[in-house]
Amino acid sequence: MRQIILLLCLSLINLSCNAQSNKKSDIQLEKIKLPAGFKISVWAEDVPDARSLAMNGDGSIIFVGNRQGKNVYALVDTNKDGKADKKYTLAEGLRMPNGVAFKDGDLYVAEVSRILRFRNIEKTLDKPVFEVVYDKFPDKAHHGWKFIAFGPDGLLYVPVGAPCNICEPEEIFASITRIDVKSSNIQPEIFAKGIRNTVGFAWHPSSKEIWFTDNGRDMMGDDVPDCELNHAPQKGMHFGYPYWHAGDVKDPEFGSKGKDKSAYTAPKAKLGAHTAPLGMRFYTGNQFPEAYKNNIILAKHGSWNRSKKSGYNLTRVILDANQNVVKQEVFAEGWLDDASQDVWGRPVDVLQMPDGSMLVSDDMANCIYKITYSGK
Repeated sequence: MRQIILLLCLSLINLSCNAQSNKKSDIQLEKIKLPAGFKISVWAEDVPDARSLAMNGDGSIIFVGNRQGKNVYALVDTNKDGKADKKYTLAEGLRMPNGVAFKDGDLYVAEVSRILRFRNIEKTLDKPVFEVVYDKFPDKAHHGWKFIAFGPDGLLYVPVGAPCNICEPEEIFASITRIDVKSSNIQPEIFAKGIRNTVGFAWHPSSKEIWFTDNGRDMMGDDVPDCELNHAPQKGMHFGYPYWHAGDVKDPEFGSKGKDKSAYTAPKAKLGAHTAPLGMRFYTGNQFPEAYKNNIILAKHGSWNRSKKSGYNLTRVILDANQNVVKQEVFAEGWLDDASQDVWGRPVDVLQMPDGSMLVSDDMANCIYKITYSGK
């Protein structure tokens, strides 16, 4: 019964999101608070349900995935005024094409069960054609939308979320897999397990080790368990789901079926309950102050069923030279009015541009922001 209620709630949320996507967005930049010297502007408007971001080699084309709208877009600043003015619709009618990744001139798009490839996409924006690279990922819609990215090893990392709020699914679920897109016989390899639903990851600039966000389970109250920021320096690690959450919270339904919490890898940082951390990137540019180098900037999409809303911000995570989390702090906020509980935007993904500025997608305000630093 609990699972049925949860699915009904998610359906209502999806209907609400679709209704929001069809509305004219009310972008309220004056409400966004940033550290001194930073500025935010709208880089692209009218991008329905803007989700995951990727760019071509020189950053002249930005690719945008979609969860509810079923489309994939390419955005271009043709007149070089610092704002996108041309939008190409690369595909329509896809199934949750959330993930986008670019490599060797080709665009890759992740649906629920398929990975698509648009060859030579930079020269075919007007007449894009895709081929199916792999179509045997599970077709479950619950946590079926995917963030994808190529790792330093040249493989495409593809998460497979748990097909439920809490359950003990077959092995391919609740994992991060990786595939060789050049192979004629693709076989997904499970890289890490015990991950409920990651919708964002990146590799540390120095160690080249993967870090990822993970969304904690629902229906345990407003403050339990925390969502997570995790680090997987090697293949084969297990991060606890569905037995343990946030490193030290034993699941009331499945905890007794697992091992002691010491058998699983605890998160590097707890990110708050129901904050829904999604996209994340390490900042490696030269535009932001030096103190931001190799910091993580991550998007907290925001809670959907907490009695008092949480998240709805960009968070900065500071690491030391040994990849230990020293501190986390809010970097940008204002999409949520805490007093009234009104929300006008939900950040999803972040992407560093070649000039060191940062793009941020928003699937509620249907736009992409640009954050710059001038020191003034």
